[in-house]
Amino acid sequence: MLKFYYHPISVNARRVWVGLLEKQISFELVRVDLGGEQFSDEFSAINPLQRVPVVVDDGLRVIESLAILDYIEAKYPEPALMPTTPDAIATVRMVESVTVGDLQLATFPLTRSAVGLEVEAQKLEAAQQRVTTILSFFEQLIADGTYFCGNKFTRADIVAGTLVPSLPLMDYPRLTAWAQRLSSRDSWQQTAAQPEDIEAALPTIRTILERRA
Repeated sequence: MLKFYYHPISVNARRVWVGLLEKQISFELVRVDLGGEQFSDEFSAINPLQRVPVVVDDGLRVIESLAILDYIEAKYPEPALMPTTPDAIATVRMVESVTVGDLQLATFPLTRSAVGLEVEAQKLEAAQQRVTTILSFFEQLIADGTYFCGNKFTRADIVAGTLVPSLPLMDYPRLTAWAQRLSSRDSWQQTAAQPEDIEAALPTIRTILERRA
């Protein structure tokens, strides 16, 4: 059975978790304590980069969330989470790339400020402007569809959906409605971080953010 190494507050891990559930793949959850277990010899042997998520399937180890989503899509093609038309494929890839390579990085200064860590005013303003630009772009991509690719739920919704709803969306009615639709899915409800997990992880979050200063 596929083993999935995760932590419940990890956005990167959650997108894989949602993907596994949406594809109805049988898997074993293996929780990794990010307070130090990720640095253990045992886990480092599984992922030398010492972070989640990781999946181990039939002896194959795959790290990094997007690579894992690629793997499960190729090995477990039904139900499909990747579209087949060129325009829809481009949309999914754009949303994934912007979310992971741009939006997620822009949220770090905002999160640092939210947990009481010092952030230069200029960096904080730049981060807020970047987030606004990206959310506006995503608002346009949603258009009048149910999801990013019209009425078809795809990886774009998983990757963006495990990050965007945590941001203020009052000025983005389409994204707000989209986030509400996502929250009604079983996969979202099963993977939602519990308050006690978030509270327990706050010291670790602060430590990670301090390292990224």
